[in-house]
Amino acid sequence: MSAYSRVVYWARLFREAILGSEQNFTQGSINRALFLLSIPMILEMAMESLLAVVDIYFISRLNDNNAVTAVGLTESIIAIVYSLAMGVGMSATAMVSRRVGELDHKGASDAAVNALYIGLAISIGIGVTGFLFYEDLLRLMGASDAIVTVGSRYTLWMLGGNFTIVALFLVNAIFRGAGNAAIAMHSLWIANILNMVLDPILIFGWGPVPAYGVEGAAIATNIGRAAGVLYQVYFLIGKRGIIQIRKENLEIKTDIILRLLKVSAGNVGQFLISTASWLFLARIIVVFGSAAFAGYQIAIRVIIFTILPSWGMANAAATLVGQNLGANQPERAEASVWKAGFLNMIFLGLVSIVFYFVSEPIMRIFSSDTEVVFHGTQCLRIVALGYVFYGFGMVVVQAFNGAGDTRTPAILNFFCYWLFQIPLAYILAMNLDFGAQGAFWAIAITESLIAVVAVLLFRRGTWKSVKI
Repeated sequence: MSAYSRVVYWARLFREAILGSEQNFTQGSINRALFLLSIPMILEMAMESLLAVVDIYFISRLNDNNAVTAVGLTESIIAIVYSLAMGVGMSATAMVSRRVGELDHKGASDAAVNALYIGLAISIGIGVTGFLFYEDLLRLMGASDAIVTVGSRYTLWMLGGNFTIVALFLVNAIFRGAGNAAIAMHSLWIANILNMVLDPILIFGWGPVPAYGVEGAAIATNIGRAAGVLYQVYFLIGKRGIIQIRKENLEIKTDIILRLLKVSAGNVGQFLISTASWLFLARIIVVFGSAAFAGYQIAIRVIIFTILPSWGMANAAATLVGQNLGANQPERAEASVWKAGFLNMIFLGLVSIVFYFVSEPIMRIFSSDTEVVFHGTQCLRIVALGYVFYGFGMVVVQAFNGAGDTRTPAILNFFCYWLFQIPLAYILAMNLDFGAQGAFWAIAITESLIAVVAVLLFRRGTWKSVKI
């Protein structure tokens, strides 16, 4: 094939990936399958991370560290919502992809509907709790009265409107399992465009629209996500594709819900374990002042901006694992993981080099406060040191989840986060007087450790025999 022919081939493949179609990836080139799945998934995750970066950019223009801190503390609480949504979503991806590999399309649709029932129940519980106790939750995270005054309405909107988060994550996971990652990508495009337009209008005011301050960011985010959910629903009830929700699919099927909950328990467990660890880290860092915490929060948003696209590659590997195990092709599933892990490792390795040299200019985009920039720069440089390991590790961990083996990552997270990262962060930050940088070092060391252990466990191959 000539150079021109190769360019034309990959251009056509890129167009196919962007436009999207639900596909069974149990046959043909693994490289082609990874490309078609990972491109829209990478762009989807980039859109998700862009939403967080846009919010913190406009909020930082308020020149109020209390506002940035309030958002950071709220996001630490909202991380629990993400954990639940992603946990159920991963179980939905695993079950839907397994049914697709078995060519059981009705079973895939039944799994999708019952996963949505679980998500609805979760969002109602969180919404009621947030509506009643939003100020108390902020104070529990260590917020001062000034922070509560500035940011409590942001917390109320984010917790009260959590259904848009749960639904967006869950339906996107369903489409990923069906092999159509483009719909998930398009829904995030819609959410982000609306959020970017509405953020400055609602935060600073425009014409007859009053300035809502930090609360405006939450309102904009909820409107954007809600629009993305409506776009997803249009395709769920459509007449094309593998997932088609009809009246016969609306029945609550206890056996499917129980199987989803069984798989989700491990997923949710691993995310709640890691989320609790991040909550403890936030609690440690906030001790060193609003500037240190604001720098940390901005840096974490930037880190997420680069990490989430890598999750796109990891999610692509999870879908390939599920579909190929459903088609009784475990060797093809394993080969997909090694290829995806290698590519992801290269990408994040390049990002880590960029962060090391230009972290300070990146931080100055978001803040002019010298102390905030200093702490954020240190966070970017230190955490990025573990990127090479993390790039490979996240793919392997997602492969376990795609196979339905959620127990292994949960146990791994428990030992590495709770029994290692939290004590290490406390010792480095408090006992050894490293300050906030001690927590940053704990993050880099722990994520590298998780990657190494995950690869060793994956090579044992026990995930190949999991039934869901």
